[in-house]
Amino acid sequence: MLTAITRHVSPAIDRCELTHLERNPINLGRARLQHRAYEHALRDLGVKVYSLPEEPNLPDSVFVEDTAVVLDECAVITRPGAESRLPEVESIAQALAPHRQLFSILAPGTLDGGDVLKVGRMIYVGLSGRSNQAAIIQMRAFLNPFGYTIKSIRVSGCLHLKSAVTQVSIDTLLVNPAWVEAGNFPGLNIIEIDPSESYAANALLVGENVLYQPVYPRSLERLEALGIHPVLVDESELGKAEGALTCCALLFNN
Repeated sequence: MLTAITRHVSPAIDRCELTHLERNPINLGRARLQHRAYEHALRDLGVKVYSLPEEPNLPDSVFVEDTAVVLDECAVITRPGAESRLPEVESIAQALAPHRQLFSILAPGTLDGGDVLKVGRMIYVGLSGRSNQAAIIQMRAFLNPFGYTIKSIRVSGCLHLKSAVTQVSIDTLLVNPAWVEAGNFPGLNIIEIDPSESYAANALLVGENVLYQPVYPRSLERLEALGIHPVLVDESELGKAEGALTCCALLFNN
């Protein structure tokens, strides 16, 4: 069974970290409604959702994906690249401990889970403003014994690797080629987003289903033209905090 760990939206979300976006007011009530709809969509797809309580003093804590990388064999507790996010990891480690053997990224390594894309036994890790080579070296030490290959990829123009590329089927990626080179993913099918929708490459693969945001209609048409018909979920309010669909859940088999 697929399990998801999520977290309620912090009332401090307006103080979130921003790197590539200008600060705009976030409607807390709307953000919470959208996030609940996201959780309901996961449940409707058969996912068991554990929703953790809000963290009033941790603005970005709804973005639980950045705090851990969960695989079938283990979980890697990250060391987020923004100092304000370091306190988020303890409660996530506690939530994952009953389910997985835990490894932890240590200084000088920094890693956001949003920079980690797993496709089969290949794990792509974005070298971004939040994740560095020291963390990738530690990831290899943790995960190579389980048969995973770790490949680092340079990311530019966006916050995380998964701002630029996500998986939409077993052998297909959705890519913004302006932010990451499609040539980094040999052997996989590539769907390029519509260039007018820069943030449209973020989709959440849930089993054989895909969650996607309705605010990217042109890129949605490209997906549907190739036989991928996503479940539409709007998390646009959290998009003002540089968040996206993958950011808001830790999905794993349980």
